[in-house]
Amino acid sequence: QVQLVESGGGLVQAGGSLRLSCAASGSIFSINAMGWYRQAPGKQRDLVATITTGGSANYADSVKGRFTISRDNAKKRVYLQMNSLKVEDTAVYYCHADRVVVPTGIGDYWGQGTQVTVSS
Repeated sequence: QVQLVESGGGLVQAGGSLRLSCAASGSIFSINAMGWYRQAPGKQRDLVATITTGGSANYADSVKGRFTISRDNAKKRVYLQMNSLKVEDTAVYYCHADRVVVPTGIGDYWGQGTQVTVSS
């Protein structure tokens, strides 16, 4: 059983910073890309940032220059440093692990989500 557990969400004023963390646990042999997605009320879930095993990062245009994704492969953790937060960044943020190799096969997994609220 693979679990992704996020932490670090909360309430912050516009212009502030938050750091999200996600830890993967279970009988995991390897994980391909890891990333963060977000979903605001009434909207679809959108990509925020992804990072490959080798450290190549990809960002949504809306967060480029403000957010930084990083990863610790040994600890099976992914992080999202969010700076210069805007009200429109308010959403539930979900951790995602792509092509997770476990004893029974390969699959994708999602965390339960962590709320980020940015006030004006």
